[in-house]
Amino acid sequence: MHDRFALHYVPEAFSTAGQKLMGRQSAGVGLLRAIARHGGGLDVGCFAAERSHADAFEAILREEGYSGASTWVPQAAPQELGRFGCLYHPGPGIERLAWRRLQAGEHRYSLCGITHATASHEMMSMVTSLLVAPVRSWDAIVCTSRVVRDSVRVLVEEQADYLRTRLAAQRFELPQLPLIPLGVHCADLLPQPGRRGEARARLGIGEDDVAFLYLGRLSVHAKSHPQQMFTALERAEKGGRRVHLILAGWFAGEAIEHAFREAAALLCPSVRLVEVDGRALEHQFDAWAAADVFTSLSDNVQETFGLTPVEAMAAGLPCVVSDWNGYRDTVRDGVDGYRIPTVMPGPGAGLDLAQRYDDGVDSFDMYSGHASQAVAVDGAQLAQAYGRLVRDAGLRQRMGEQARQRALAEFDWSVILGRYRALWEELAERRRADPVLAPPLPSRAPDRPDPFKLFASYPTRPLTAASLVELTGDSSLALVRQYRELGINRFAAASLPTLEDFGRLFGAIGPRPVEVEELIDTLGPCDRPTLLRGLAWLCKMDLLRVVE
Repeated sequence: MHDRFALHYVPEAFSTAGQKLMGRQSAGVGLLRAIARHGGGLDVGCFAAERSHADAFEAILREEGYSGASTWVPQAAPQELGRFGCLYHPGPGIERLAWRRLQAGEHRYSLCGITHATASHEMMSMVTSLLVAPVRSWDAIVCTSRVVRDSVRVLVEEQADYLRTRLAAQRFELPQLPLIPLGVHCADLLPQPGRRGEARARLGIGEDDVAFLYLGRLSVHAKSHPQQMFTALERAEKGGRRVHLILAGWFAGEAIEHAFREAAALLCPSVRLVEVDGRALEHQFDAWAAADVFTSLSDNVQETFGLTPVEAMAAGLPCVVSDWNGYRDTVRDGVDGYRIPTVMPGPGAGLDLAQRYDDGVDSFDMYSGHASQAVAVDGAQLAQAYGRLVRDAGLRQRMGEQARQRALAEFDWSVILGRYRALWEELAERRRADPVLAPPLPSRAPDRPDPFKLFASYPTRPLTAASLVELTGDSSLALVRQYRELGINRFAAASLPTLEDFGRLFGAIGPRPVEVEELIDTLGPCDRPTLLRGLAWLCKMDLLRVVE
């Protein structure tokens, strides 16, 4: 089992503190907790731009009980990733990391990304750019469901067709596309004795009533259109039972909040609506405990897996979901609940929608919303499924228990982390076994050149290794210190020599002009690019001049 890896720490991807909580953020937090709880001696590197990010990353792990090693790997030093063997990125965009890896050497480590969504044009561009980026067969982009892997393949094939036609390209090397679902911490969702009664009392739900739960973002256009859920709950044969619908989520805005309430009042007047702020964990646990059935009729292209049905399964709830996206990989129809068939138009019905989005006429949310208006579930089957579960407590209990057992066996983070570690071991073996047949690629990305090369024709003359330099009459290290602390210069400290290095430069420059190459050689091992910038900066401060 792979015993070490590095994680690309993007703070926003590993926090659920924001108001716009997304499933990918919950998945990121879940992964960190899995490393802490089930890592079993994993040696983890934190690939981050700043030390403060690495400290925050380690603090999260320690708080969750992690006892292994955690090492900061600066983004400026990708060669240090070689000891970890694999770098995990919390999204599909590994193409820039592949370009960065050229500096360190392609065989030093693998890259592993993950697809949380593929519907935005930004994400589509990330996937299509893989065909020209230096990704290798020992890299991977984890697909969380079969349908998202199909979407990735469509994008890749479209781009390959274009490159074959435009550039006569024949050979494409792509990362692996393994199928690994998102995980949940099942133990956290197990029903707690006594909580059900307390939660139902707080929410005004009677002992013999039946409570349906929807948990997640409450968005008409970017998550799940609620009309068929409301209508089917109203039409379901309830056998005289009172039905409640718990909406445990957060509205995208006041207009959406009003739209939900307006639709519920019109479409399901006999169903009591219970609104809970789903961003608070305490409220989430109340909702899980109080509910009898979970339902989510996702109809949105931005969804790829769907974490909430798996959480519901872990909580022991039967699920009624749309047969859509990753839901068909999780809920077994007739076993853990019901998957309701869906329908949408075939290819050719949405090119104008993609164009409106590309032109900026529609935002991503509106693009998704327009597409979701053309997705429907079978309303009659939905009402029948709701009715069966309302009327049959034994069916609810049986399906809920089967769902809980499936979640434990297939989706618990202890299982999912094991699958990741097996994948990283497989990638390492691919890397070791790869025959070196092609010439090495350039060590830099062509679209990220040295600015002093890209703009070399701007100045009157360059400062080169052959340039002669000398100190000006009033130059001193005291002035260097003073000028560095000015607000107009202080921001650039990270790209310039330290005060100690400036002192070494002053000590090496004699009373006569000296050639830059000779000056740098005198200093011995040093950061040559930074020293060259430092010499130019001294000229900028009028403490050094270039002698003609």
